[in-house]
Amino acid sequence: MARAEANWERLVRAALRGERLVGAYGQPVTGIAGNVPSSLGNNVHIEEVLRAADEIQDEDPTIARILCEHVYALAQDLDPNSEGRGVLQFKTGLMSVIRTAQKLAKREGGAIDRSQDIAKLQEFYKLYREKHKVDELIEDEMKLRESAVFSGNLGELERKTLKRKKVLATLKVLWSVIEDMTKEISPEDAKNLISEEMKKVMQKDAARTEDVVAYNIIPLDAPSTTNAIVTFPEVRAAISALQYHRDLPRLPDTFTVPDARNSDMLDLLQCVFGFQEGNVKNQREHIVHLLANEQSRLGKPSGNEPKIDEGAVHVVFSKSLDNYIKWCNYLPLRPVWNNTDSLTKEKKLLYVCLYYLMWGEAANVRFLPEGLCYIFHHLARELDEVLRKQTAEPAESCNSNDGVSFLDQVISPLYEIIAAEAANSKDGRAPHSAWRNYDDFNEFFWSLKCFQLEWPWKLSNPFFSKPSRKDEGSLGRSHHYGKTSFVEHRTFLHLYHSFHRLWIFLIMMFQGLTIIAFNDGSFDMKTVLQLLSLGPTYVVMKFIESLLDILMMYGAYSTSRGSAITRVLWRFCLFTVASLAFCYLYNIETNNIAPSGWFMMNNGSKALQDGTHSATFKIYVFVISAYAGVQIIISLLMSVPCCHGLTEACYRWSVVRLAKWMHQEQNYVGRGMHESPLDYIKYIRPLVKPTRAIISFRGLQYAWHDFVSKNNHNALTILSLWAPVVSIYLLDIHVFYTVLSAIYGFLLGARDRLGEIRSVEAVHRFFEKFPEAFMDKLHIAVPKRKQLLSSGQHTELNKFDASRFAPFWNEIVRNLREEDYINNAELELLLMPKNDGALPIVQWPLFLLASKVFLAKDIAIDCKDSQDELWLRISKDEYMEYAVVECFHSIFHVLTSILDNEGRLWVERIYGGIRESISKKNIQNDLHFTKLPNVIAKLVAVLGILRGTTESDDLKKGAISAIQDLYEVVHHEVLSFDMSGNLEDWNRINRARAEGRLFNHLNWPKDPGLKDLIKRLYSLLTIKESAANVPKNLEARRRLEFFTNSLSMQLPVTRPVSEMFSFSVFTPYYAETVLYSMDELQKKNEDGITTLFYLQKIYPDEWKNFLTRINRDENAADSELFGNPSDILELRLWASYRGQTLARTVRGMMYYRKALMLQSYLERMQSEDLEGLAGSADTHFELSPEARAQADLKFTYVVTCQIYGVQKGEGKPEDADIALLMQRNEALRVAYIDIVESVKNGKPSTEFYSKLVKADIHGKDKEIYSIKLPGNPKLGEGKPENQNHAIIFTRGNAVQTIDMNQDNYFEEALKMRNLLEEFSVKRGKHYPSILGVREHVFTGSVSSLASFMSNQETSFVTLGQRVLANPLKVRMHYGHPDVFDRIFHITRGGISKASRVINISEDIYAGFNSTLRQGSVTHHEYIQVGKGRDVGLNQIAVFEGKVAGGNGEQVLSRDVYRLGQLFDFFRMLSFYVTTVGFYVCTMLTVLTVYIFLYGKTYLALSGVGESIQNRADILKNTALSAALNTQFLFQIGVFTAVPMILGFILESGYRGTGRGFVVRHIKFAENYRLYSRSHFVKGMEVAFLLVIFLAYGFNNGGAIGYILLSISSWFMALSWLYAPYLFNPSGFEWQKIVEDFRDWTNWLFYRGGIGVKGEESWEAWWEEELFHIHTIRGRILETILSLRFFIFQYGVVYHMHARASSTSLLVYWISWAVLDGLFVLILVFGLNPKAMVHFQLFLRLVKSIALLMVLAGLVLAIIFTSLTVTDVFACILAFVPTGWGILSIAVAWKPIVKKLGLWKTVRSLARLYDAGMGMIIFVPIAICSWFPFISTFQTRLLFNQAFSRGLEISLILAGNNPNAGM
Repeated sequence: MARAEANWERLVRAALRGERLVGAYGQPVTGIAGNVPSSLGNNVHIEEVLRAADEIQDEDPTIARILCEHVYALAQDLDPNSEGRGVLQFKTGLMSVIRTAQKLAKREGGAIDRSQDIAKLQEFYKLYREKHKVDELIEDEMKLRESAVFSGNLGELERKTLKRKKVLATLKVLWSVIEDMTKEISPEDAKNLISEEMKKVMQKDAARTEDVVAYNIIPLDAPSTTNAIVTFPEVRAAISALQYHRDLPRLPDTFTVPDARNSDMLDLLQCVFGFQEGNVKNQREHIVHLLANEQSRLGKPSGNEPKIDEGAVHVVFSKSLDNYIKWCNYLPLRPVWNNTDSLTKEKKLLYVCLYYLMWGEAANVRFLPEGLCYIFHHLARELDEVLRKQTAEPAESCNSNDGVSFLDQVISPLYEIIAAEAANSKDGRAPHSAWRNYDDFNEFFWSLKCFQLEWPWKLSNPFFSKPSRKDEGSLGRSHHYGKTSFVEHRTFLHLYHSFHRLWIFLIMMFQGLTIIAFNDGSFDMKTVLQLLSLGPTYVVMKFIESLLDILMMYGAYSTSRGSAITRVLWRFCLFTVASLAFCYLYNIETNNIAPSGWFMMNNGSKALQDGTHSATFKIYVFVISAYAGVQIIISLLMSVPCCHGLTEACYRWSVVRLAKWMHQEQNYVGRGMHESPLDYIKYIRPLVKPTRAIISFRGLQYAWHDFVSKNNHNALTILSLWAPVVSIYLLDIHVFYTVLSAIYGFLLGARDRLGEIRSVEAVHRFFEKFPEAFMDKLHIAVPKRKQLLSSGQHTELNKFDASRFAPFWNEIVRNLREEDYINNAELELLLMPKNDGALPIVQWPLFLLASKVFLAKDIAIDCKDSQDELWLRISKDEYMEYAVVECFHSIFHVLTSILDNEGRLWVERIYGGIRESISKKNIQNDLHFTKLPNVIAKLVAVLGILRGTTESDDLKKGAISAIQDLYEVVHHEVLSFDMSGNLEDWNRINRARAEGRLFNHLNWPKDPGLKDLIKRLYSLLTIKESAANVPKNLEARRRLEFFTNSLSMQLPVTRPVSEMFSFSVFTPYYAETVLYSMDELQKKNEDGITTLFYLQKIYPDEWKNFLTRINRDENAADSELFGNPSDILELRLWASYRGQTLARTVRGMMYYRKALMLQSYLERMQSEDLEGLAGSADTHFELSPEARAQADLKFTYVVTCQIYGVQKGEGKPEDADIALLMQRNEALRVAYIDIVESVKNGKPSTEFYSKLVKADIHGKDKEIYSIKLPGNPKLGEGKPENQNHAIIFTRGNAVQTIDMNQDNYFEEALKMRNLLEEFSVKRGKHYPSILGVREHVFTGSVSSLASFMSNQETSFVTLGQRVLANPLKVRMHYGHPDVFDRIFHITRGGISKASRVINISEDIYAGFNSTLRQGSVTHHEYIQVGKGRDVGLNQIAVFEGKVAGGNGEQVLSRDVYRLGQLFDFFRMLSFYVTTVGFYVCTMLTVLTVYIFLYGKTYLALSGVGESIQNRADILKNTALSAALNTQFLFQIGVFTAVPMILGFILESGYRGTGRGFVVRHIKFAENYRLYSRSHFVKGMEVAFLLVIFLAYGFNNGGAIGYILLSISSWFMALSWLYAPYLFNPSGFEWQKIVEDFRDWTNWLFYRGGIGVKGEESWEAWWEEELFHIHTIRGRILETILSLRFFIFQYGVVYHMHARASSTSLLVYWISWAVLDGLFVLILVFGLNPKAMVHFQLFLRLVKSIALLMVLAGLVLAIIFTSLTVTDVFACILAFVPTGWGILSIAVAWKPIVKKLGLWKTVRSLARLYDAGMGMIIFVPIAICSWFPFISTFQTRLLFNQAFSRGLEISLILAGNNPNAGM
């Protein structure tokens, strides 16, 4: 019992301490302090008190117990009934801790007297303060802070600061508890307990704890002594600008302001409109941050009380309210101010504050930018009313009986209707037309009609009517309120509607080219007259467009503007009349001129001549000419930039307004988007003669019973020839764009000097140019450099450049070492000397000078020519020259530094003699070069001793002895020059030598610079050739190659860090991997291998480097690391940095801060004339308070972890991992949605808060801001909603969106400030609003498939994006390294759209929105960001499917429609082929295959192909023969591969390093489920078509002709069928095949049921596959498409021998009878024995008899009738497709089939088909697996890059099992 009690006490103490125990896997474990439920509203204070109890538990358990009791009292007050989620458990646990602590206290010290608690707390406060010497601690910190930059004690300063923060945080908690407890007693008792003196001390300590008061970047609510950011003049000026001034009304007495700051404008707005405290704090810092950064770009304000510049305020005001001003101008409406110029600086700031406070609390309403304009307009009007009063009063719109609340009164009503509509979307399953999305709500505010909503909101307005469900499965509304402006009907007609100009162009061009082709290419009057038929074609297509305008707008008529509806109807009427008139006139003329119609051009020449003189013809020509002229003039005025400007100037003219109104929609977006024929006859002309011939043929023999080809000129035959041509014609626009854009992009890349440095040898060759390029491109201008440049001091200039370049280069190299891409030896070779010493030369990294001294020595020994010739041979290698000169100077400097008196004199005389000999060009006579090896050996001996770290007598004696040996060699073996010139000095040296004191006075090197020089000289004299080949790691090489290459590219001029644009990085995160746990790293897969094992094998060099870095042996076993918590954490990080984890992304993005700190530190050193200390940047810059503050002012990183609150509540490992990331990165901020559940008025209530946290001094997350939301923020797509809730916490002028599978590099971060300057460079008419950034896909070398995917991605995001941005100007937002103009976008709806399903590809809508709102999207390739991609075929397929599905939704969107309508024609073409057109053309490629093959099948089965071929042979019609034997598809693949090929040529050398983890074997059944309906069925269908064509087609080319015709189709079919297995690791390994077959059969025959998933049962999977067919429209379409399968049976049966040459329909009906018989047999054999338990024997007898009768009947038929064995196989070709067609129709009409009782039969038939198709695929794979060489070949194919890196992939795939090789 005693032992149990002791264990319980130990457990309680541990819980009380809340200690963060680190377990075996390095995962923090929190105690009770970390389990405070979120439903306790004041949980932040509760956590602080519990944390203090944790701190002092061991010091004083009584005080810890008092604090816990106080926490329990707080929890009881907040939730007395324990109704909140987790509150009861928390209280129970806390009470258990308290009771145990009370028992311990009673046992140790008697009774507990709670009346003494305050006294005990006060006494402990004194003791704690004295123990930690608070005053001395603060004083010491201040002294250190004053001298930190110069003393090198920055590490000590950090430790002092951290200790002071912790001590003061604990004191503040004690004071807060004392304050709370004194409120419970009388004031007199409180005075007696706490003296005034003690009270002042505690209050003073509390005021010092500015770090305890949560702040984000700038401490505004408490004075700070530690954060240097508050000392910046621009920050002080910004804070001062917001201060309260006399023109503002007085704040009410009830409104309180913290003592630590003065009241300001935001306090007034909070008082008036009821903004939340967290929102006000957030926006206060946001506005100060904006003002300070804008001021810094204009210059730092001066004076003791700096003032903000008027220009800075105006820039912030104009950017922030630009959208509001444009909205007012559009409506039109006067803004709340009369004239911008008359606004004072204070008034502008007041409006800016109001806008951002409104925006910060708007939640989901932020997706309604013009809705926010409406709200701001009314709030500003109310504010003007308040400003006229003496005392501030609550605004009427935000006031209610419950108080003043902007959220409740303004935002919540809008949110509720948006939420109701979102709920009505049925999670995206309802049609888009059935509910209003974000765009519908926003566009309501595009007309003055929005003012019907009044202010405050008129909630009775129909706009606020909520949808309601009439019954299950149907939608209705209590008050029907339609969509706005646009309706996203789900139809392919959107393709024509959005891009009608493209289709009009294509169709009219095709018609025109066809007319020319049928006129044999002649362009005479006859051809011209026939080309006039284009007129009716054009107006008819315009009529179709206007008709679609009416149809597509259905559902929005009730809410659309009257002018929009009038325009649609007016255009419909106009084009209806025009099309009727044109067609009527043309019809009259064609009847007069050519009675046979448009395309019968063989006769009627006289009628033609007569007809051209008729009045009708002249009227037609006049009408068409006038119409064309008007259209051309309007198009020019609207599209050509200069003409477009003219129309804008003349917009007041009624005729101009009418023309613009008719020509295009005038919406709020899409205005001002204007920016400053191909030959297809080659396809058409060859078909002209065959077409004419086929039309003229009569009596063609058909092999089947022909229904449709009589008396219609063989129309189906002509269609089978022309359909593929038309498809290719439509495809060619994509193919030609692909080729031309690839060529142009290649030329652009070459112009921009991409790929100039593509190898490490090139880095070596050009390295001496890098310092100068770096100073020109990435360094700010330095006055001293300009002086050196102008004075022509090139040597000094080169050294100056090198000294500035060295800190940056060295930091790049050190980061490569920290990332384990290089080892310690490579680090030393790559580091560059500081070049700030006494040597008069540039010192280059050692890897450039490797073995150069030895080569120079050999040249000197071998050279028999003159001195000049010798030096010329050495100078041919620049780095050899550098090495020789450096050694010469370094030896002199080292020896003169360590020697005194005669020893130093000897060195000087030797060097003097050598210099004199050189000047006389007599060096070869005065020195014996053959003895140089001896000199080098002696020097190495001297340096080898001196480079030791510590001085000792023995080492000193050894050094003296070595120098004496050097003396002997030099004097007796090397020198032979005349010494008579300095005879006195030599005599002195000789005397010292004789007396034995020449080298006795040796000064051991202690200066760090001298010691570094000795080590470097030693390396120069000993380094070998192999050292030049560094770095060896491919990723390190790639990064250095790209960085150095970018130095030669065109970059904007950089500005100092203090003047650069500020920016944020923004990463959305949901529940992906943060950090790999040890469990995940050690978990074995089915092959017995672990992730850790895989990583060790795939990155062997990086693994060794890692072990060295943590001071372990390179060959250390894994188990040696598992016992050390520090090593475990490092191991987890090492693995996580090689996966697609959040940890990797955070590390990469934090390089921005590191780069800014280094740049800022060095700039400050130079600006303050402290250049001598610049060399200390290597160690000091990260700890410099000013550098850190400057970096924090310019850079913010927010990770929006949407469910972090849930993860914390459930104790998920992601919680601890995210907390760990915050601890390791002090500038990292995490935003998340906190869900608080409670009970209000007896009903459960859920509240949502948007919170921002950071790591605190205790390692826990600390809440900075908490802003209540109107409800659940996830109404639409998850990712954009996640971004939207957290974007209020970002800062700066720009924001870079980064996914959590991305990476960044330190060297690239150095270029960020250059990139941001692109926002200042005007591109065309507009400044950039999105900067596109190059991506490097780092998952490229895991396998060949991953490599292909990586290369495809690279060709798209480099070469493709390059052309989209320039010259096409249609680049949108395609990826997440892009940098947004933050103010532009947050005032226009955000950085993405979030409506359910329609915005599933949320990224690209940011580009759409930006372009429509007069933004500009650019692309820049001198900077790159890493990106991970999926590496498995299944992952890639799912990803591509998601992208394609998202693109399908884009086709329906209003954004694509408006861009297609409003772009000029050429930008519209470019936009089409690079967005939706890409997927349309991809789909069209597949359809072309079907059209081509079904055409060939028709010709084969009908027999008409053979009949025509025979006639062609007789008539010797080669054109007809060629038309029948054409193939189209091969060239498409060749041309579309051009971009990747050109990308390789331009940038070969850039190779990715794989980051995908264990490549596992995918089971056969899993692949079958994924690809069955999408690929396998289609592949089987294509294969059937090819077999039919092979069996029954006629080809006069024989086998060769068939191969040429069908090889590309066969390749496609086989790829669809077998690619998933070809690219499946171990796909041909016999053991895996056996296991796969067993698994597949189990899945196939396992019956489904309730709760059974598709992965477990074929039946469940089959039901899931049919889910998409649930509408009448879907059923009809499925039925129509399935009818194609019946052509097989109809055609094949007429080719069987049994038909006896008959083409009667009876043959076909007999085949159906046979099929029915087979169906009955299937029913018989499919009878379930379990259902007929009592008739088992009878059932078997019936099945046996039936089988025997079938076999007998088949044999008799073959013997006694004309039926042959071939016919039996032909039946398979006939009946299998028919059965599939019947099955497809049956499943489409599932409800009817179920009612007929046939569903089980249908399901059995479906199972049979899947079994058969599976066996067709499986059997060849199984056969191949018998041959081991095939498996080996597959492994080689899949992992060829890994093999080239010398990896044993077979070892990885085989696993780590002991018997893997058996």
